[in-house]
Amino acid sequence: MPERTPPAPTHSSPPSGPKPRADAARNREAVLAAADRLFAEHDSPGTVTMADIAAAAGVGKATLFRGFGDRTGLIRALHETRLAPIRQAAEDGPPPLGPATPPHERVPALLDALLRFKLDNRHLALALEGTGNDSPYGAGHYPHWHATLRTALEQIPDLPTPDFTAHALLAATRADLVEHLTGHEGLTREQLRTRLAEFTARILGPAPSPEKNQET
Repeated sequence: MPERTPPAPTHSSPPSGPKPRADAARNREAVLAAADRLFAEHDSPGTVTMADIAAAAGVGKATLFRGFGDRTGLIRALHETRLAPIRQAAEDGPPPLGPATPPHERVPALLDALLRFKLDNRHLALALEGTGNDSPYGAGHYPHWHATLRTALEQIPDLPTPDFTAHALLAATRADLVEHLTGHEGLTREQLRTRLAEFTARILGPAPSPEKNQET
């Protein structure tokens, strides 16, 4: 009996996983870049729609909603991408932003970093603050920075109400206030940084002397 010829092997299609992941990554970068550009070009971030962003990025609206959920999710993703280095430094980095820094040095450094970020990304900060039901306190990033400042302020023994003080200091870095002071009152970047530093120093009071630290 003649031997049967084994059937020719069938070749399945190559795995399709990596390509969609690569496409998704490219689409995400294109969307974030387009959103960033459009927010910068428009006087009011609220006039930029998801349809505008999709068209500028060369993707469908469905791609935006799959990747970011909604307009607020897109703005938050863009904001977090830009702010990530500062946030990382505040969480576990070295001085002056890191948690091991004495509070009289850390608090001004954190506020200055936030102010410089909002000066550099004013359009994006305004767009994000507008997602919190017209209040920056409802935006997703606010509780994190409030908690970070409050933790640092709690290390100052004679400072009352660190929770409220953290709110008051963060209010001085609001994007709409930064926009008003630079755009309408004509303060320069360095003038605004100097005034914030002076205000913060008055709130915190003098740092304890080394002699007092050694006594305690």
